[in-house]
Amino acid sequence: AAKAIYNQIHPKFEFKSFLADVRDATSQHDLVDLQKKLISDILKKKPEISCVDEGISLIKRRFRHRKILVIVDNIDKEEQLDAIVGNHDWFGPGSRIIITTRDKRLLLNVDKACGAKKMNEEEALELFSWHAFKNSCPNQGYLELSKKVVSYCG
Repeated sequence: AAKAIYNQIHPKFEFKSFLADVRDATSQHDLVDLQKKLISDILKKKPEISCVDEGISLIKRRFRHRKILVIVDNIDKEEQLDAIVGNHDWFGPGSRIIITTRDKRLLLNVDKACGAKKMNEEEALELFSWHAFKNSCPNQGYLELSKKVVSYCG
């Protein structure tokens, strides 16, 4: 869903970045790598940063006058947010920062939060099938197993 939103609105922004599945970034090294991706997406050159604080400083300094779109997908820790999109004043007027998370507590300081509706069983099976089989429905012989997987996921 986050990538679909990005694909729909990114043409309205000269400067944009999509950071996928941020939840896997847990170490300081991983956070610096995420900052490097964000900065290189926006500035179109690889930054020379070696720690999170350097990345924060560069983001604040170089992005605060630019209208930027940043989508941060599947965040699960506050330090990830702090390292990547920190505060409103890091970005210029008209910027949009979109965060997806399963943890509502991470959205306490955002301007607007929107909940996603829960998928029904059929929608969940289709989504699973696209990821597992690159098709809208399970491969022959895998329907029952796929239904069990989807049911287990809730």
